Amino acid sequence: MPNTAKTYLPAIPLQQRLKPYAFAAALGVLVIFHAVGFWGLLFSGEPEKFQRLTPMNLLLTNALLFAFHMRWNVAFVLFALVVMFAGFFAEVVGVHTGLLFGDYAYGESLGLKFLDVPLLIGLNWLMLVYTTGHLINYTSLHWVAKAIAAAMLMVGLDFFMEPVAMEFDFWDWQGGHIPWSNYAGWLGLSILLQLYFQKAPIFKENRLAPYVFLVQVAFFVSLWTLL
Repeated sequence: MPNTAKTYLPAIPLQQRLKPYAFAAALGVLVIFHAVGFWGLLFSGEPEKFQRLTPMNLLLTNALLFAFHMRWNVAFVLFALVVMFAGFFAEVVGVHTGLLFGDYAYGESLGLKFLDVPLLIGLNWLMLVYTTGHLINYTSLHWVAKAIAAAMLMVGLDFFMEPVAMEFDFWDWQGGHIPWSNYAGWLGLSILLQLYFQKAPIFKENRLAPYVFLVQVAFFVSLWTLL
């Protein structure tokens, strides 16, 4: 006699069922938000409204990025804090003394400031160090060469970022001219932070990280081209 008893499989939690789509969804949100920002700054006719959304965009980008980081251990928290504080206070020194980068001042587009530097600047340094470090780790270079190459990627992005920043009130340079000391300062600090990234005992396999950097590159290069 055939067995007509039904076999019931345990229900799969919703979180587990959605997990295969998480990466595609995160990348889609990342691209859409930057595309909207690009359109808003250049073609909406009201760029000021979209400038005010910059802090939210930066926070969203970092939330998506670090949602894909695994192993939130003490070493990673320490790494994140050191990079954020180093980047932030380097900017404080730069703004108040002209050392490291040159004579510049932050505008209002990046949100709340402390010591005349937007609080989100430290988070931006962390994002750039983390994403370029992941991207360059796809190469087989020596770890010191990786640190230098990743730092050069950061400086390369900054080259396109600077004119955009001045146009949309992120920051401004004295006399409207970007000094070479800015790129030298960025390179020096970036190398130090990338050396730390390479040797820090943290998990370095965030699949979204390279895409975050590439989206940033596409965003700023496109704005730079059309300004």
